[in-house]
Amino acid sequence: MVSRPEHHPPVSGPVRVLEEAGFLKDAAGVVGGFGKREFYVAQVPRVVAVEMIRTHHYSRRVVNNSYVHLGVWVAGQLLGVLQYGYALNPARADKVVAGTDSRGYLELNRMWLDDAAPRNSESRAISYSFRYIRKVMPQVKWVQSFADERCGRWGVVYQAANFLYVGSHKTVFWELDGETYHDMLLTAHVKGGNRGRHLRDNLTRATKHTFRQFRYVYFLDKRAMTNLRLPIHPYPKPGGME
Repeated sequence: MVSRPEHHPPVSGPVRVLEEAGFLKDAAGVVGGFGKREFYVAQVPRVVAVEMIRTHHYSRRVVNNSYVHLGVWVAGQLLGVLQYGYALNPARADKVVAGTDSRGYLELNRMWLDDAAPRNSESRAISYSFRYIRKVMPQVKWVQSFADERCGRWGVVYQAANFLYVGSHKTVFWELDGETYHDMLLTAHVKGGNRGRHLRDNLTRATKHTFRQFRYVYFLDKRAMTNLRLPIHPYPKPGGME
């Protein structure tokens, strides 16, 4: 079990934008976000982020490993959320970037923006969240995220945000009663909980699908790029070769 890295709590009370730097602070001077008055990201309570993901994200599922929750405000309205945290297997971070411990990276576990947000808001929100993370979590050297082939977009948001594409792997999913289950739930008897138990008990009724998951990496500290263990590939495109 890995320990949770130290990070700043959500800001309390109204935040104010420091125009010369773009960082948002609360009345106590705690940095809680980054952006401009018309578009910024700032910390929100976990319960708010979880509710937004469960209501709006295509998966309807949150990642329990998430511990950085950033809301996206556009023209004064909360129109999106980003959740960062550990990967499913935190101990394998060193297999991606040599010398990485559990405090040295983040995974963008979930992201959702309302259709009412302006065009390119996803890449802008990601960029602002990176500025915030660099400020309050300087120990984080890189960020990774995955795009699922089953969603049909192959990571175009990460491509627009200048992530590096470092390859894909195939993952088995099961479709059962309108829900999608990751194959790991068949063996994760403890962590799988009721969902895992339901899948195992009804596996004969489930439909098996195999999809690729595309891995993207972004280096907040460019010096750490020399420790990348995976080869960099051209961006994948639907209907084309990787």
